[in-house]
Amino acid sequence: MGQQPKKTQPVSGTLDGTDLAILAALMEDGRMTNAALAARVGVAESTCAYRVRALRESGAIASINARIDPRALGRPLHAIIKVRLGSHSRELVRNLYDALVDTPGVLTVFHIGGGDDFLVHAAVASPEKLRDLILEHVTVHPVVRQTETQLVFEVREGRGVLGG
Repeated sequence: MGQQPKKTQPVSGTLDGTDLAILAALMEDGRMTNAALAARVGVAESTCAYRVRALRESGAIASINARIDPRALGRPLHAIIKVRLGSHSRELVRNLYDALVDTPGVLTVFHIGGGDDFLVHAAVASPEKLRDLILEHVTVHPVVRQTETQLVFEVREGRGVLGG
């Protein structure tokens, strides 16, 4: 028998309490060993390993990453750059999206609906570096019609999708 293709999206409503407990524990500490995770959730290690593998294959666990504080790397200034486009051809939008994601200092790019087309969250070393990022990596694209930059005073993480 051939292998079944990986699912790219979890089936809504198929996660039970054990799956949710595993996800919550991994969100708190993604480096937790399988043994510690199994003990915390109250299942056998083999069951835990199987569940984690199934959560990865379903797409419920997209990745487990280190969260790096940009200030530790000399990038204390955060900004949200709102980008409006002059044209919305699929190819130009996709090219700009790819370029924005690949820009040094960019943390997250949101492709959105409404008055603006993209929100770009960036962390830079100084106001001058922010200006350079915008002029050298955003407004240089012919599809960009307008930008507006908002400084971020403080960032806090929300409760997330498991927050109740």
